[in-house]
Amino acid sequence: MKKSLALVAALALGLLTSAASAADQIRIFAAASVAPSLQKIADTYKAGKDVEVLITPAASGALAKQIEAGAPVDIFISADLKWMTYVEGKGLMKEGSSFNLLGNSLVLVAAKDDKVAVDFSDKASLPTVLGQERLAVGEAKSVPAGAYAEEALKSLGLYDAVSQRFAPAENVRVALQMVARGEAKLGIVYGTDAAAEPGVAVVATFPETSHQAIVYPIGLTKNAGQAAADFVAYLKGAEAEAVFSAAGFAKPAQ
Repeated sequence: MKKSLALVAALALGLLTSAASAADQIRIFAAASVAPSLQKIADTYKAGKDVEVLITPAASGALAKQIEAGAPVDIFISADLKWMTYVEGKGLMKEGSSFNLLGNSLVLVAAKDDKVAVDFSDKASLPTVLGQERLAVGEAKSVPAGAYAEEALKSLGLYDAVSQRFAPAENVRVALQMVARGEAKLGIVYGTDAAAEPGVAVVATFPETSHQAIVYPIGLTKNAGQAAADFVAYLKGAEAEAVFSAAGFAKPAQ
């Protein structure tokens, strides 16, 4: 009997310990482009605290679909408004918790040693430089960078000339690496991605007027606790802002 009681007590203690541990975890689904900066901030934030910050980076659309499927997560950071609106529309986010955290730019990159230049005002420039090689672009249906890229190319009258050369990528960081590794001649990525990868160089910046403003909304899921809310509040502060600014992120369009 004593052994049975001891076993029950041990099991109960284990469950309580697990529950406490889970309560101390902050689970974040983050657009791939913001994840490296977010990890730096998280590492500083959790120092001296009994908290664990778990970051899952991927394409915003893929993350939104995982949230819809019931994936355990507390915070969602999208690289566009579309996917935040999507999960909000499904009733999966705390009402009124989302806001625009960051802004970014859209750039065309080539391998660092590939000395090329593209002039968007000349419609022959991009197709000529690209030739028969590939243009790495995020898959527009799930990757916001890919959607921004398609919008910008169409706005500039270049989409039909280069869309057949697209090399679709599962997220913007994959598109970046395709260029850095020489698997694609050119790639369309965020300015922050280009700044973080020494193997590429920016050959042109898309005019802001060619695409919707790039914003990163952040929000709390319905099941998020106080620990997640505290971390989101920290992301608004000066220490987090300094990390984002150093990476090249801008103030968001409201």
